[in-house]
Amino acid sequence: MTGRLQGKSALITGSARGIGKAFAQAYLGEGATVAIGDINLDAARRTAAELGEGAYAVHLDVTDLVSIDSAVRNVDERTGGIDILVNNAALFDAAPIVEITKASYDRLYAVNVFGPLFTLQAAARSMIARGKGGKIINMASQAGRRGEALVAVYCSTKAAVISLTQSAGLDLIRHGINVNAIAPGVVDGEHWDGVDALFAKYENRQPGEKKRLVGQAVPFGRMATPADLTGMAIFLASADADYVVAQTYNVDGGNWMS
Repeated sequence: MTGRLQGKSALITGSARGIGKAFAQAYLGEGATVAIGDINLDAARRTAAELGEGAYAVHLDVTDLVSIDSAVRNVDERTGGIDILVNNAALFDAAPIVEITKASYDRLYAVNVFGPLFTLQAAARSMIARGKGGKIINMASQAGRRGEALVAVYCSTKAAVISLTQSAGLDLIRHGINVNAIAPGVVDGEHWDGVDALFAKYENRQPGEKKRLVGQAVPFGRMATPADLTGMAIFLASADADYVVAQTYNVDGGNWMS
C-alpha cells in the first residue's frame, strides 16, 4: 500500500526541529521526499541524516529573497519540481505595548510574514511553471484568532498569515494550487522554555508556572505535541484536500472554536 504523498516533493521551512521536523517525518512516512529547509544548515543536515532516505538539507533564510529562490530552485533541480510547501519557520516574542521595540517588530514580521509570503510566491511560481498544481500550507496560530495583552506583535503576524492564506488561496486555486493553513494552540517543545521565561518576567511567575497553567486550560486536558498536528498536515498536502481552499484549521485541543 502506497502512502498518500507517494512520489511528492515537499519543502518545509524551519524543519530542523520541532513541528517542522515532525511534519517531515510524517511526510516521509507517506512516501514523499522532503527538503529540510532551515537557516541552520548544519542542524538541517543532522535532521536529514536522522530521518533517513528521502530527506535532504537545504539552506533557507526566509527573510532573504535570494535564499528563498535558491532553496526552491534546489528542490526543483533535485526532484523535478516542488509539490508541497509548508511555511513553518516562525519566531515568538512578548512584551507590554509600551515596551515593544522596533527590532522585535522587524524581526517577527520578517520571519513570520515576509517569509511565508515570499516563500509561497517562489513556490507558486515554480508550481505554475510546472503546470501540475500543488499544495501550500501556512502555519498560523490560535494567536492569530485574537489578541493577547503581552503578545501584540506575534498575534498580529499570525493574523496576517490567516489573511494571506485566504488571499493567496483565492488567487492560486485557478492554477490548481491549494493554499490552506493550520492554527495550532499551545504546542510543547523546547521553544516553550523561552515563552515561559517571557511570561515569568512580565507576569511575575515562577519558571514553569505559565506552561503548566496553559496546559491545564486546554479543553483536551494537555498541551499539544508536534505529533498531534501531523494528521492535518498530511491531509492538507494530499489529494483528499483538493476541494479545500483558503481555510485555516484549528488544531488546538478545543481552545478556539470557529
